[in-house]
Amino acid sequence: MSVRVVHKLWCTKHLFSCSSPVSTVIANKFYSTSSDSTDEEEKSIKSNGGVPHFKRSSILHPLSQQINMIMYQKSYTLPHPIWTKEEIDNIEITHIPPGTYVDKLAYISVQSLRFLFDIFSGYTWGKLWGTLDEKKWLTRIIFLETVAGVPGMIAAMTRHLRSLRTLNRDYGWIHTLLEEAENERMHLLTALVLRNPGPLFKCLVIGVQGIFVSVFSIAYIISPRFCHRFVGYLEEEAVKTYTHCLECIDNGDLKMWAQMPAPPIAKEYWKLSNNAMMRDVISVIRADEAHHRLVNHTLSSIKQSKQNPF
Repeated sequence: MSVRVVHKLWCTKHLFSCSSPVSTVIANKFYSTSSDSTDEEEKSIKSNGGVPHFKRSSILHPLSQQINMIMYQKSYTLPHPIWTKEEIDNIEITHIPPGTYVDKLAYISVQSLRFLFDIFSGYTWGKLWGTLDEKKWLTRIIFLETVAGVPGMIAAMTRHLRSLRTLNRDYGWIHTLLEEAENERMHLLTALVLRNPGPLFKCLVIGVQGIFVSVFSIAYIISPRFCHRFVGYLEEEAVKTYTHCLECIDNGDLKMWAQMPAPPIAKEYWKLSNNAMMRDVISVIRADEAHHRLVNHTLSSIKQSKQNPF
């Protein structure tokens, strides 16, 4: 925001807040009501000393165009990896064998949850019979990303509160965890451009989120190592899922996505080319999941007081 715009905003706020006759005249000049104002708007104007409340009035603020232009140009996303073609093409399905009892418990938990979700969501049967279309893939992606965006935020909040409570530094973990949570949410927002779920789906998301947030919060307080290992194994499964999605596109099972341009939100967030396709979007999402896989396995293997290596 330029100094000139900031100055105008300050002057407008402080000039109109005073009750002198001069300020009233100037205010009436800027905020004069039109002939087609509704009764409710006129009552609101009178109750506020002749100056309408911005949120209740259809009258535009004199600086509204400049403010909207500035807000539109500003990006609020956190810094995140922008993948090269070489990095995207070199993503592989990997697995870290569980060593300790904590690792084994995390691995068993993820495998059990995936098995049950694949059965009840129809993914197992769709994969077996070859009936997974774009609609079913979107349903799966949207639901999973509503869950995947939770761990990073819970972990960041827990570490933030602990830092405040113990009067100690966090050593950079919070930033990485917040970026992970936002990154998963961007996956969700990209998928929502292509499909808007119905009321039943949204209710299911609310219920699952309430349960998962509560359970994961307690688990992170008890054992952060378990939670990061859990997310690491969860991301291993995510890489498998998106790899299968890419195979379906390449095999011609998802013909619509093979010819669909990338949504504008994806081009902006991942800095994709103007001719990027939906396959490119799935590829960068898979690269994100592979990165989260590495981050969480690493965070689970080091002490909580160590410097964040990322």
